Amino acid sequence: MTGTETKFNTLKLVHLGIDTQKEHVVFMRKDCHICKSEGFEALNRVLITVKGKSLIATLYIITDGILKAGKAGLSESAWQDLNAKDGDLVSFSHVQPVISMRSIRAKMYGKELNYEALQNIIDDIVKGQYSNIEIAAFITACAGDNLNIHEIIGLTQAMVNSGQKLSWNNTIVVDKHSVGGLPGNRTTPIVVAIIAQFGLTIPKTSSRAITSPAGTADTLETMTGVNLSIKQIRKVVEKENGCFVWGGSIKLSPADDILIRVERALDVDGEGQMIASVLSKKAAAGSTHVVIDIPIGKTAKVRTEEDAEKLRYYFHVVGKAIGIEVKVLFTDGSQPIGRGIGPSLEAMDVLSVLRNEKNAPQDLRKKALYIAGSIIDLVNNHPQENGLDTAEKILSSGKAYEKFMGICKAQGGFKEPEFAPYKIDIHAEKSGIVTEIDNRKLAKIAKLAGAPHDPKAGVLLLTPLNTIVKKEDVLFCIYAETEGELNYAIEYMKTETDIILLESIS
Repeated sequence: MTGTETKFNTLKLVHLGIDTQKEHVVFMRKDCHICKSEGFEALNRVLITVKGKSLIATLYIITDGILKAGKAGLSESAWQDLNAKDGDLVSFSHVQPVISMRSIRAKMYGKELNYEALQNIIDDIVKGQYSNIEIAAFITACAGDNLNIHEIIGLTQAMVNSGQKLSWNNTIVVDKHSVGGLPGNRTTPIVVAIIAQFGLTIPKTSSRAITSPAGTADTLETMTGVNLSIKQIRKVVEKENGCFVWGGSIKLSPADDILIRVERALDVDGEGQMIASVLSKKAAAGSTHVVIDIPIGKTAKVRTEEDAEKLRYYFHVVGKAIGIEVKVLFTDGSQPIGRGIGPSLEAMDVLSVLRNEKNAPQDLRKKALYIAGSIIDLVNNHPQENGLDTAEKILSSGKAYEKFMGICKAQGGFKEPEFAPYKIDIHAEKSGIVTEIDNRKLAKIAKLAGAPHDPKAGVLLLTPLNTIVKKEDVLFCIYAETEGELNYAIEYMKTETDIILLESIS
């Protein structure tokens, strides 16, 4: 390439400070000579190169004076991935068509995808070949009941093979997961502390929220660091038997984190992709035995036992295909577990259970013990007592709390979760007994209040099912980090009824 050609095909970078999450975006002027000569238009995918490092980005066209002639800008994610600096030269070229998109188009018309097609799609997603629009097309094509069992197995294997895998010296490595859809339900920190204290290896990787007000990683991050490297994970697990880690920080099944980001924007969590997401992360983390919690309820993610049985079958079959022994538990999904809905509020519930406080939410305590006991029973071939009793003794003795604090310390330290500064109490309009709670509406309120983006925001439920309340009693509290977000939640409530259903007592 001659000097003239190089100059003609390059622009100088200017830092714009525009955050587009993980979507790589390049910004160019509408009258840019490269746009004209190459025929680039808005939303085209273009290959950009800075100091010999390249990536594919979506083109946005600037029509005002933000960029001067001869300049280009990058989104924050692209800027960081290219290690760019103001004044660096950036060159542009066309992107070859992504061949694996043919398979997605075929899937849209009902064609079954084999393992090779799925692996090619996942590989291209991880390489950054797909835009958010194309990833959304893949998610949509696979949503609902559009993946059969063979495709789910193929997708799971493809996602495992797309990133790093952890291996351990132990022959038994355990884990747990809840399919979600239930506010609160933050059993993981309690279960991990019990199981690690029992002596089993449990390198727990967790997701951030997809469609909920808090994911396990969001909740734990209010108490300790969760962005650990693989080297740090090994060090923590070697010392404490367990860890609490955000899976997205360590490139285990990296395609999953990309898919989750787009699923969150779509507010979609497809059945087949959910199974592939869960089990690919477990396999990549080196797990051999996994307990899956499926809450069932009218306003939970899984609404009927028939749907739960289908998921149980899929989890068992896919687990066996990738070398994981899976035990599925059906649990009550009729109401939130614990009182808090939102990262900090859920963390407070977790701590009250681990500290054996008298006012700790007993439903959270009972469920965490049930899951921990099930893990012990799953792997303990010669038990002296059942797993539930063993888990109860570990928790009641305070050793689970000691283990939890030990893990937090090994991960960088512990901090107490806090309440958000803005709060409003929601009062009962009549006396009665609580007969029904709408999980989805409560979760919506918590999200409008700012959760999980604002970790201190959320809902504190004071009246679980069968609570007898009097008129003007507080049903729940809404917490927000800004007055504006608190008002959003309040305005939503004005449009909804039967968030908490009260039946009069005769």
